[in-house]
Amino acid sequence: MRPRLPATKLKPAAAPTHRQPPPTTYRLLSTAAAPSDECGLQQQLDAHVARGNLSLARHLFDQIPDPDVRAYNALIRAYSWRGPGLAAYALNLYRAMLQDRRVPPDKYTFPFVLKACSALLDLRSGRAIHSHAARAGLHTDLFVSTALIDLYMKCAFLCHATNVFDQMPARDAVAWNAMLAGYALHGMYHHALAYLLRMQDHDARLRPNASTLVSLLPLLAQQRALSQGKSVHAYSVRACLHDKDGVLVGTALLDMYAKCGHLHYTCRVFEAMADKNDVTWSALIGGFVLCNRMVEAFRLFKEMLAQGLCFLSPTSVASALRACANLADLHIGEQLHVLLAKSGLHSDLTAGNSLLSMYAKAGLIDEATELFDEMVVKDTVSYSALISGYVQNGMADEAFLVFRKMQAHNVEPDVATMVSLIPACSHLAALQHGKCSHASVIVRGIASETSICNALIDMYAKCGRIDLSRQIFDVMPAQDIVSWNTMIAGYGIHGLGKEATALFLDMKNRACEPDDVTFICLISACSHSGLVTEGKRWFHMMEQRYGITPRMEHYIGMVDLLARGGFLDEAYQFIQSMPLKADVRVWGALLGACRVHKNIDLGKQVARMIQKLGAEGTGNFVLLSNIFSAAGRFDEAAEVRILQKEKGFKKSPGCSWIEINGSLHAFIGGDRSHPQSPQIYEELDSILVDIQKLGYQADTSFVLQDLEDEEKEKALLYHSEKLAIAFGILTLSEDKTIFVTKNLRVCGDCHTVIKYMTLVRKRAIIVRDANRFHHFKNGQCSCGDFW
Repeated sequence: MRPRLPATKLKPAAAPTHRQPPPTTYRLLSTAAAPSDECGLQQQLDAHVARGNLSLARHLFDQIPDPDVRAYNALIRAYSWRGPGLAAYALNLYRAMLQDRRVPPDKYTFPFVLKACSALLDLRSGRAIHSHAARAGLHTDLFVSTALIDLYMKCAFLCHATNVFDQMPARDAVAWNAMLAGYALHGMYHHALAYLLRMQDHDARLRPNASTLVSLLPLLAQQRALSQGKSVHAYSVRACLHDKDGVLVGTALLDMYAKCGHLHYTCRVFEAMADKNDVTWSALIGGFVLCNRMVEAFRLFKEMLAQGLCFLSPTSVASALRACANLADLHIGEQLHVLLAKSGLHSDLTAGNSLLSMYAKAGLIDEATELFDEMVVKDTVSYSALISGYVQNGMADEAFLVFRKMQAHNVEPDVATMVSLIPACSHLAALQHGKCSHASVIVRGIASETSICNALIDMYAKCGRIDLSRQIFDVMPAQDIVSWNTMIAGYGIHGLGKEATALFLDMKNRACEPDDVTFICLISACSHSGLVTEGKRWFHMMEQRYGITPRMEHYIGMVDLLARGGFLDEAYQFIQSMPLKADVRVWGALLGACRVHKNIDLGKQVARMIQKLGAEGTGNFVLLSNIFSAAGRFDEAAEVRILQKEKGFKKSPGCSWIEINGSLHAFIGGDRSHPQSPQIYEELDSILVDIQKLGYQADTSFVLQDLEDEEKEKALLYHSEKLAIAFGILTLSEDKTIFVTKNLRVCGDCHTVIKYMTLVRKRAIIVRDANRFHHFKNGQCSCGDFW
């Protein structure tokens, strides 16, 4: 008996646009006429297949007592053209055909079933079918070979595809297009162009057609090869391809121009198109989103809707949602959510992912999580969007949980996922997690991606391993401006201003043009290293030599540079001479220096300026309170704290954490909740005795309250970073560096105590505070007491 397979209920499909083998014609092998009812079933089968009624076609197929190869081919072909969802039915039917030994597959069977393998990326089945075709002597057939090339290219077996192509006795334009499209799929720009040129040299009659251009143009867009894109556009006009395949070619062209950043060409192509579909509109809207023209993008979306809901698609809505996310226009985004639900598109994966991303970027992480949990189907993009949302909203622990859930569900992370996840390691200063993430991208073969390398450089720098950051930077296949800026910034937070300057000079020697961010990083590096003269020189050179107009961030950096260096009056005069109106951040940089240099009069004057502008957070109140406390003026310090409470600002408690064997241990000042608190406090008391023998005296000016001296000393001793360091001393072997991260700036007394700790416990200690890194060793700090 011939195996029977379950029928499936299907919806009609659109007519395929790719080349198909010609309709088969068969001569009867017997002179006897087939039964009339079987002929009738075959005719009905053909009719249902033609109309796309595959459930009825399958039912009729199962009624035919002895279906011939034509019946098998008709149904296999129909299934294979319906994409991954139904391709498995084509393979099952092919296996049934093999079991029915009376009906061997022919040269029309193999292209159809190989197409099903391509849709499923089923290389194993495809290679078996290749063997079947070879045994039948059909593997060099034009149609079979082209289907094999398509399969091997999509499965990244490029050598196999090339071998099949080279063995073809004759090649047509579709075979050449299959090779070109395959290389384009994998971003192999030069290989794709080489095959385009070989195609035209091989046979003067072969000319690129619409399929060629539609395969080539996305690759040109990816490479931003505008000149070649214009040449392709000119060729399409000369070859009149706009007339034959106007929507396909026109859409690919406008997408290419948009991704090359030339929206005026994009709009001209769009306006010249006689016919437009939802993909065309989506490409246009997406182009404006890509070029950060969000207002125009949303206007186009509304214009599209005004022309009728026939243009509404998951892709076009996704583009509109990206515009909403970047515009922070959540109200419109919620309206689009409702529109998706009404139009029945809310369950579409593309639209769902865009909604998820919009909520995450807007900071509505609860709504994003709820939507994620409701999604029936989730892919790599879904998980990446949620991970990114958690990281951007300071919820790094939750990001790791989502990543573990992603792995548990066998969803493969991609470059975007890892670029979202690695910053979570940076945020937590979780070096062990960061190294695991690094190993993961190596195993997956994406460690050389520029965006991955940039994330790793930043991660290692923020986890205290600036040496590993430089190693990755030096071996990168290609460095972009982000790579250089990230490395310069990494040197800056470690107080390595001279190394940052040397890297900047190397950047110029390699003909990489700095941008405005480069100078923000460079001036900051000079500020953290006390290189005042160098920082001033780079600031003036930025505008004079590179034509970069300073923005507020540059002025903040300069005020910080001058003020930290003790040039408070010069910093004040610099603010007065700024062409931009100084904001709270500028004055805040000066106020912080007033605290360091104990200039109470200027501090009060700066504080008044900040109060006029409206304090943006607790930091400036704390700074002013600290200035009064340091001077012993506790009544005035208390008044500042009262005003702070009246304004609704709360001081974040000092929190420090340390990673031990991949586990994070957090401490708050004076906290005794840790299981090893008795040992930690005992160790700190012992350290205090030892460092006092070396001459340590507590700097009680860092205690805000008017307490007795002994109480002040105890309050200082139990600051969170000291608790974390003591735990590290108790837990880690003596050859291990203790690395602690703090959410606030390290106070002066803690800074002094940690230097003494390195002497009495003979340990290397690294502390990352809110401003920079401090490398403590042998009683010294890398900051030179300049932070």
